[in-house]
Amino acid sequence: MNDTLIVYYSLFHNTKNLALEIAKQTGGTLRELIPENNYSFDYNTAAKEVRNQITRGFCPKLIFGNESIDDYRTIFIGTPNWFKTIAPPVLSFLRQHDFADKTVIPFCTHGGGGFCQIENDIAKECSKPRILPGIAVNGAIVPEEVTNWLEAIGYL
Repeated sequence: MNDTLIVYYSLFHNTKNLALEIAKQTGGTLRELIPENNYSFDYNTAAKEVRNQITRGFCPKLIFGNESIDDYRTIFIGTPNWFKTIAPPVLSFLRQHDFADKTVIPFCTHGGGGFCQIENDIAKECSKPRILPGIAVNGAIVPEEVTNWLEAIGYL
């Protein structure tokens, strides 16, 4: 069994596409986080919902993706950049697991904001992991960029 897990939340498929590429290159197991209540597919409505949840520190109930991480040593954690931080479903996942002795590798997709506070927020929520530098992608997923990043962090 491969001991790498790629966990992600994706509303508009951008983060999902990056997760798929990471899984393809690492052979890791994919796990999509699915909250009990979906966000609106209308961008403006979803933005209002998300901003409110982030402000409150809300952690939605996950109906899929929150299974044990005990069998994995390396965990890639992916999120869209939502208002300079992680998506609430990712926060739910982080707060429900023990990351001691795990290697955590963040990744995100964004519309021009880069990582902002995402790497710091993931580090703050995880319990004693080893955290490697992540990748932030704006636009189309370029496999060579992912390969170069994985090589740079010593994964490949």
